[in-house]
Amino acid sequence: MLRRAAGGAALGLLAAGALFAHDTWLLPDRLALAPGQGTTLALTSGMAFPRNETAIRPERVRTAQVRLAGRTATLKSAGSARGALRFRHEFPAAGVATLWVSLAPRDLELAPDEVAHYLDEIAAPDSVRAAYEAQPAPRRWRERYAKHAKTFVRVGDPAGDRSWREPTGQALELVPLDDPTALQPGSALTVRVLRGGAPLAGFPVGVVRAGGAQAALVRADAEGVLRIALPEAGRWMLRGTELRRGTADGVDWESDFATLTLEVRP
Repeated sequence: MLRRAAGGAALGLLAAGALFAHDTWLLPDRLALAPGQGTTLALTSGMAFPRNETAIRPERVRTAQVRLAGRTATLKSAGSARGALRFRHEFPAAGVATLWVSLAPRDLELAPDEVAHYLDEIAAPDSVRAAYEAQPAPRRWRERYAKHAKTFVRVGDPAGDRSWREPTGQALELVPLDDPTALQPGSALTVRVLRGGAPLAGFPVGVVRAGGAQAALVRADAEGVLRIALPEAGRWMLRGTELRRGTADGVDWESDFATLTLEVRP
């Protein structure tokens, strides 16, 4: 099923409830503040953005950083509370801060009757489905996955700071080409998808509004660029999963999950 978005982009609708592909996102409690102020960020995994559901264990965090006006620092853990792992950061100068967390890889195994649902949820390409179905029985799905989350905070007057356009170096990431803190209802956000620093052509990105029951699906063009219509105020999440054949012993598939959270101001 397809629907037509504002600006003419074709959007597909993903399943309302994710059964296997829990999203992991990073969300600040304040998305706009003055220099010298701080925010607490929640890192959680769940199926109903933006509700906190399952706190990420601290030992799973491989990278937790913030970049402001071109300067990078480490995000400090503030413990776990109310279904989320917390971070706290104070911002000394004006700009658009980019904050990101990457988790260490984990392994999962799906039962044969779960695979089709999972591939639907992550909008896996037909080539993945064909490769799985071509395996001799009994088929196995053993996957090693890593998760990457990113968000932004506007600090004072950010004029002159365009470091938010720069990649963070995550294995899979969504890089905004428009200021992600200056969005209003009816805005469109242009994003580039990078895998290992290179554009990922045709990559599907889900677009979820806070409290929404369905996620719209937008595909990147040949340069890994996509334009996303954001018609309503509120918090939004972009999400995508890149899946490929595994290279390690005992692993059939490898994947990276990426999310980006932002706010459209009233």
